[in-house]
Amino acid sequence: MKRDHMPGGELTPPNRFEIDYIAPEGDVARFVTTFYHFRCDDPLVRDIQPAALGHLSLFPKGKGRISLPDGGHDPSHEVNLLTPLSCALRIEVDGPFHAVGAALSPLGWAALTGLHAQEHANRLYQAGDWLDAEITETGKELCAAYREGSVSAQQIVTELGRMILSHASPPRARHLELMATVGKWLSTSLLPDVEDLYAASAFSRRQTQRLVQQYFGVSPVTLRRKYRALRAAAALSQPGLSAEEQAAIEDAFYDQPHLIHEIREFVGRTPARLGDEESPYLKELIHAKNLRELNG
Repeated sequence: MKRDHMPGGELTPPNRFEIDYIAPEGDVARFVTTFYHFRCDDPLVRDIQPAALGHLSLFPKGKGRISLPDGGHDPSHEVNLLTPLSCALRIEVDGPFHAVGAALSPLGWAALTGLHAQEHANRLYQAGDWLDAEITETGKELCAAYREGSVSAQQIVTELGRMILSHASPPRARHLELMATVGKWLSTSLLPDVEDLYAASAFSRRQTQRLVQQYFGVSPVTLRRKYRALRAAAALSQPGLSAEEQAAIEDAFYDQPHLIHEIREFVGRTPARLGDEESPYLKELIHAKNLRELNG
């Protein structure tokens, strides 16, 4: 059976991956949804990155590229800053491919980078072009130590957490309050009313739109579409989903083709592939606990 794919060839079978997820602890949990250690020793690795916020990620093994929405690609580096994605994007890496990184929360992206999420969306940057030089220097040292076998993934995660904390500069208090308001609004339903967000915001309608674009990477209307798709995909990927729960998900979309289109755009799979027990990478990234925006 063929797997879902985007142009450029079949995706790597997920049973070729090894992934360990490491929960953030202490203060860094404000800034990171999850740390991860990814390994695939195939000579060519193809997969799809779901729409999400940014990642700070080390690639001690493997060089690759990410396809851009309007064509072309960005190459990978040893120390990478993956910017917020407004849609699912294809990744292709000449393996073996090993990565250790941090999936950032909305606050983590803003505090670590200070970059406008929409203006920098859908890119894979060399981290040193945008972040403090210490992050790149230490990241390269960690990559070399990993290849030599003198440092573990857990030790790299500890260092990533330390660097994120030492370089994080959270936005002003009123902006933090708006980010929390957006999270609460998103959590009210699969498709919350945009007018409810404007009513709850301490800013004007236009200011709220601009700040949501700045911190979340898309407009409020697109943001609710994105998280409707991600939350629906997270639910559909879980075993034992009841008929009532599935019906509630389907009711949040215009019809079945619309459901399929939205999940494919933001997650990169059709709903039929979401329950694949051999897809730990995708299932973890879209797991409800990692949609931290929804926690307000």
